[in-house]
Amino acid sequence: MRVRVLLQITGDDGTAGAAEEVAAFEKVTQRLEDLGLSIAEGKALLAAVQHGTVKVQAVTWSRRHRPCPVCGSKRRGKGSYPVVFRTLFGDVELDSPRLHRCQCQCQDTGGPATVSPLRDLITDHVAPERLYLEARWASLVPYAAAAGLLADILPIASGANAKTLRKHVLRVADRIEAELEEERSCFIDGCPADWARLPIPEGRIVVGLDGGYVRNWDDRKTNFEVIVGQSVPEDRDTRYVGLVHTYDSKPKRRLFDLLKGQGLQANQDVTFLTDGGEEIRALTEFVTPESEHVIDWFHITMRITVLSQYARGVAQHDEAAGKSLLAELERIKWLLWHGNQYRAGETIQFFLDDVDALEVDYPNLSKFTRGAQEFSVYIASNTGSLINYGERYHAGERISSCLAESSVNAVISKRFAKRQQMQWTKRGAHLLLQTRTRTLDGTFRPLFERWYPGLANDNADSAAQAIAA
Repeated sequence: MRVRVLLQITGDDGTAGAAEEVAAFEKVTQRLEDLGLSIAEGKALLAAVQHGTVKVQAVTWSRRHRPCPVCGSKRRGKGSYPVVFRTLFGDVELDSPRLHRCQCQCQDTGGPATVSPLRDLITDHVAPERLYLEARWASLVPYAAAAGLLADILPIASGANAKTLRKHVLRVADRIEAELEEERSCFIDGCPADWARLPIPEGRIVVGLDGGYVRNWDDRKTNFEVIVGQSVPEDRDTRYVGLVHTYDSKPKRRLFDLLKGQGLQANQDVTFLTDGGEEIRALTEFVTPESEHVIDWFHITMRITVLSQYARGVAQHDEAAGKSLLAELERIKWLLWHGNQYRAGETIQFFLDDVDALEVDYPNLSKFTRGAQEFSVYIASNTGSLINYGERYHAGERISSCLAESSVNAVISKRFAKRQQMQWTKRGAHLLLQTRTRTLDGTFRPLFERWYPGLANDNADSAAQAIAA
């Protein structure tokens, strides 16, 4: 059988144009794969309908804006030049008319001699929906894989390659970056009396921040750190944040805007759970007045576990000394769990002295000593961020940055470091993080709908009615 698809466009005035054949298919029905349209036929159909629709829209727009916007006189034409508009359903070549400036504007000699009305409509040569889909897919999978998916499913003839896709994604991220306001060292405004008069906040916000490492393109033997985080309010949706702190010039502004987007008030409790690193700790300072910085329990126990492994190694050479060191580590852990910082500090010093006094033939003794010293410095430098973990745990509150660890895996590892084994520039990684975090937490589409309000109306109702008819 032969399938013919006709396209008929009705103008705003109700006048119907002539039906034009945009696609024709010869179909045979002998096997299962013969049923319906193939991918190639579907792509050809979408491209043909898109081509006809966009051309009519462009011609209508040009005719509507042919008169002078000031006096209404018809402006004289001066030829046209080609424009390529890249859409989800193919690239459409258009003729953009050039018009002489009207006589009423000739006194103004500062402007161009000709104008092109179509440029006011086509402000970008890439359609917003295509730009959105490219940035979304490239945020989830490698650039080459995303380009392959677009080319397989959609009738995109050009631009379906990793280089072009990366260029489009970074352009979207640059626009996101441009919307950030100026960085400030402190975001605490007003006075406590004003904060007390604010409505009671809905609940605590817990923000888990942690770092991960990706391979450096500029120096391929090294890595650079990426900071990611997850903000979890009690009664609102989770949001992600990501940045390369050695590249980002507005890290605090980025974190503050994330919290403001979740309804942050000055009198709202905010808990930052981190690993205690200097960069992350500095990022959380003076962001909001009712915030606290807490060393998450996971990183404390992880360090104690490593030291316990060394102590077991010592026990193989000196059983009494090894058991004594293990008992001290258990006591340190118990004291830290219950928030007894003073006695924990004393016990850590006793433990450090005992490690320094060891005289055993243990191969990893130097590593054990260095690890014990680093643990002592780590606890001492983060004394103000230690809490009564047991009390808070029994109250049902978060004490661990498992949410931050999961953020590192979701935001960094799956896209930047695991199977792809890619090298990244700091700029490329930072900008991709801005689209990836929004894709993961569901705020990327609303962002595009704010930029392009027409995207909020996806004509779903009209499409459903057309299918039903």
